[in-house]
Amino acid sequence: MQIYTLNVGQGQFVVVTGTNEAFIVDTFVPLSTAQETVFVKSALSRILANKKLVGLLVTGFDADHFCEPGMKLVLNKYRPDWIMYPKYFKETDTANRCFASIRALEGPKEIAKHSIVLSENVRRLFNSLSREFTFEVFSPHRADMNSSNNCSIVCKVIEKATGATYLITADTEDDRWSTIANEFRTSLKADVLAAAHHGSDNGITAEALKYVKPHTILVSAGVGSQYGHPGLAAQRLFGAHSEKWYSSNSGKGQSLRTIADGKTVSTYLFVV
Repeated sequence: MQIYTLNVGQGQFVVVTGTNEAFIVDTFVPLSTAQETVFVKSALSRILANKKLVGLLVTGFDADHFCEPGMKLVLNKYRPDWIMYPKYFKETDTANRCFASIRALEGPKEIAKHSIVLSENVRRLFNSLSREFTFEVFSPHRADMNSSNNCSIVCKVIEKATGATYLITADTEDDRWSTIANEFRTSLKADVLAAAHHGSDNGITAEALKYVKPHTILVSAGVGSQYGHPGLAAQRLFGAHSEKWYSSNSGKGQSLRTIADGKTVSTYLFVV
């Protein structure tokens, strides 16, 4: 499994690849050149060369995750088989434009839509979305859908061939993490963790991290983030509960390529 955390500023655009397949997590693209960021179209062209893009996972409906230009680029150029997103819908102009992009998708096949909200009787393990990956969903849950952030998708990706694992977290906050940790415990274990809420101080708890036990934590945030991401308290947690952590807003900004094979995890700069 290879995880590409693209330097898109204060937002998230991640590409995960296996041997022959790939999927994308979120679609934020920078619309300003005020800081050094990756050119997403060129990055995708390189990363997805000879790969089949099977799906798009949208973790939430805020503009730094669900972006119309990025959505159109992914849907129109790469034609994924499916899109997964949380069922909670916050009525915003950004979300409306993105859903319009989905509805306008033309082509010989209909894109499959998986709208996720968990309850006692709702399926959370998806084995057939990809030949190479399994998706295990932990959130959102009806009981804790008290904000747009806590309606974010939390999902563990397992590479079938190697057993490598990557935990996607979106903007989930501390109060939701307390429930997730209590409910799922050791099922949360993952080699690589995407830092929740761009490394916000209220993005994850020590209790949850004890169950995740990540080797590597990846933070997607903007240089000079107006929110101070990653927060100092979050940095202390990352240092205490992982072997290594990296941020896309280090220095002038950097894209990251993380390789996990079920035994080891290594992270490098990714330059297009």
